[in-house]
Amino acid sequence: MADPSSYRPKPGQIPDSPGVYKFRDEHRRVIYVGKAKSLRQRLANYFQDLAGLHPRTRTMVTTAASVEWTVVSTEVEALQLEYSWIKEFDPRFNVKYRDDKSYPYLAVTMNEEYPRVQVMRGQKRKGVRYFGPYGHAWAIRDTVDLLLRVFPVRTCSAGVFKNAARTGRPCLLGYIGKCSAPCVGRVSAEEHRELAEDFSDFMAGRTGTYIRRLEQRMTEAAEEMEYERAARLRDDIEALRKAMEKSAVVLADATDADLIAVAEDELEAAVQIFHVRGGRVRGQRGWVTDKVEEVTTGALVEHALQQLYGEEKGDSVPKEVLVPALPDPVEPVQEWLAARRGSGVSLRIPQRGDKKALMETVERNAQHSLVLHKTKRASDLTTRSRALEEIAEALDLDSAPLRIECYDISHLQGDDVVASMVVFEDGLQRKSEYRRFQIKGFEGQDDVRSMHEVIGRRFKRYIAEKEKTGEWADGQEPGQEPGQELKDDDGRPKRFAYPPQLVVVDGGQPQVAAAQRALDELGIDDIAVCGLAKRLEEVWVPGEDDPVILPRTSEGLYLLQRVRDEAHRFAITYQRVKRAKRFRASPLDDVPGLGETRKQALIKHFGSVKKLRSATIDQIREVPGIGLKTAETIAVALAQAAPAAPAVNTATGEIMDYTEAPQDTADTQDGEPETRAGSPGEPVAAGAPDERRGQEK
Repeated sequence: MADPSSYRPKPGQIPDSPGVYKFRDEHRRVIYVGKAKSLRQRLANYFQDLAGLHPRTRTMVTTAASVEWTVVSTEVEALQLEYSWIKEFDPRFNVKYRDDKSYPYLAVTMNEEYPRVQVMRGQKRKGVRYFGPYGHAWAIRDTVDLLLRVFPVRTCSAGVFKNAARTGRPCLLGYIGKCSAPCVGRVSAEEHRELAEDFSDFMAGRTGTYIRRLEQRMTEAAEEMEYERAARLRDDIEALRKAMEKSAVVLADATDADLIAVAEDELEAAVQIFHVRGGRVRGQRGWVTDKVEEVTTGALVEHALQQLYGEEKGDSVPKEVLVPALPDPVEPVQEWLAARRGSGVSLRIPQRGDKKALMETVERNAQHSLVLHKTKRASDLTTRSRALEEIAEALDLDSAPLRIECYDISHLQGDDVVASMVVFEDGLQRKSEYRRFQIKGFEGQDDVRSMHEVIGRRFKRYIAEKEKTGEWADGQEPGQEPGQELKDDDGRPKRFAYPPQLVVVDGGQPQVAAAQRALDELGIDDIAVCGLAKRLEEVWVPGEDDPVILPRTSEGLYLLQRVRDEAHRFAITYQRVKRAKRFRASPLDDVPGLGETRKQALIKHFGSVKKLRSATIDQIREVPGIGLKTAETIAVALAQAAPAAPAVNTATGEIMDYTEAPQDTADTQDGEPETRAGSPGEPVAAGAPDERRGQEK
C-alpha cells in the first residue's frame, strides 16, 4: 500500500487549467483517468486525509504510485481525451458500464454489391446500417421473416450466394418468394439495392408513407380487376402491420430520441437506455457499474453518454437525448454530441407529458436491473473475496493474491510437449492474458525441467519489460508516444508486463521446487509459489516437507482447483492441436513451391501419397497445374522421403492411412490451426489416446 504523500506533486506544480490526468500503479499500469476544469483544484481533492475519502477512492490513491496530467485548451477537448484514454488503457478504477451480454442488432450490409440482412453483434462496421439493439436474436428473426415477404432482400451467407450463382439454382427462400434471388439474375444489383434501401427506410421508422403507397397500389389493382396482385398487396400490408405491432407507439410520430435512466446506491449504479425511432421503441440495453468515488447522477450520465456515442456518428446520435440529470457543466457535452451527429442535439430532462411518462418506465427498468444484479452478484462477490482471503492465510501471504497465474505441462507419451499459462484476476478468468508455450530446451518427457523452463522464460520477459521501462524516470522512452510504455513495437499490449502475486503450478513438490528455483535464479523474491497435486488435492509450498491441507469445504481450495483445471484444459487443447497437425503432415509439405491447392489436387488425383510415390513423372504431369519441372521436383522429394510408419488406433487396433485425401480443414494463414484463449477443446483425432486412461497428460 502506497502513501499518497510520496508521489504528491509539489505546490504550484499543477496548472490551474482544463486537462486530463492519469494515476499509475508501481508497474506503470494506468489505473484511473479523469478530467477537470481546473487540474489544480481537482487533484488536490485526492491528497487530503485518507479518512475523508470515499472507500474506493482511498483504495485507488493507495494503489497508485504516480500521477501525471495533460493540459488541453477546452473542456470539450478534455472530454474527448478522457474517452480516448479510458478506451486505450481500460483503467480498473474508472466508471465503465459493461453489458451483461452482447446485444444483437439487425444489420443491412449496404457496403456490399448485393446488400444482406442479418443479425450482428459486437463492433460496428463501416458501411453497414444497424437497427436495435434488441433484447433477443429471435425477435429480430421474427421481424425479418415478416418483412421479407414485402422486401425480399438477400439473407444468405457469401458461400451460399456464390454456390447458387455457380449452379444457377436459388436457395429455398428464392423459391418461396422471400428472396428476390439476385444470385441467379432475377433482379439486377441496382434493383436489389433499392429493395434493401426500402427495407432500411421501413426499419428506420418511415412506415406510414410506405403502407399508404401499398394501399393505393392495392386499390388500383382491384379496380383493374387484377385480383391476385391485389390479394398479394393486401397480405403484404398485413405483414407490415404485424411487424409494426411488435413495437408499440410510445411518442409522437417521427420522434427520434434516446432515453437514459439511472438507478444507484452508494456502491453501484445501473443504467437503462431506450432507443426510440419514429415514435417506437426500436431497442433497449442496460449497463451496471461500480462506483469508484463519490460521483453525482450527472457524472454517471456523462460517462454513459461517452460510452453510448463515443464510436457513433451521424444519425446514430439522435436529435434528442432525455436524461434524469444533466452533466455539470452541460455545454461541453452538448457540443461534443453535436460534433458526433453533425448537427444540434437537445440534451434535457423531460418535465411532463408522454416523454416524462416513458422516462418513468425506463427508470423502473433501471431499478429492477440494479436489484437483479445485486441479487446475482452478492453471493458471488462474497465467495470470491473469502476464497482469496483463505488462500492468503493458508500460504502466509501479506495480502490477498489479486492476480494468480497457473502453469501446466501437457504431452502425449513425451511427444508434442507444451505448457499453458492461465490468469485469474480478483478470482475471475482473464482469458485475454492466457498464453501457451512450446518446450524448446530439450526433447522428451520431463515435467520438472519443462516447468523450470516455462517459469524462467515467462519471468525473463517480465524482467526485460521492467528494465526497459525503468530506464527512464517517467517510464517513457525518448521518441515514444504517451501511453506506449506498456506496448510492444506492433502496438499490442506487452504480454508479460505485469507480475502475479501468486504462481500456481499443476503438480507436487518437485514441480514447485522447479518453479521456485527458476524465480531464485532470476532474483525474484516477491512472488509466492505453490502447487496443487491432483491425487489428494494437497497444496505444496517451496521448502516444506509437508503439504498444506485445506478443508474440502474451503472456498480457497475450490478457487485453486478451478485455476488448476483451467490451466489443464488449456494445455491439453493446445497439445491436441499440435498433435493433429503432426498427424496431418505429408511429404509434400517439403516440396518447394508446392502450395496447398496443388497438394490437394495431387492427392485427389492419385488417392494417396503412397500411389503418388509410385507414379511416373509423366503421370504426375497429368494433374492440372503441374509442369515438368514441378513434377520432377515432386518425384525427387518423394523418392528421398522415407515412408512414414502407419498410425494405429489404440482403441480398435485399426491401421490408419493419414496419407489419403484429407478432409477440409480450417487453418490460419501461417498453417497453425487457430486456438483461442479459453476456447472449447477441439475433438481428439481418431485413434488418439484419452487422457483418462493415463496416456495423455
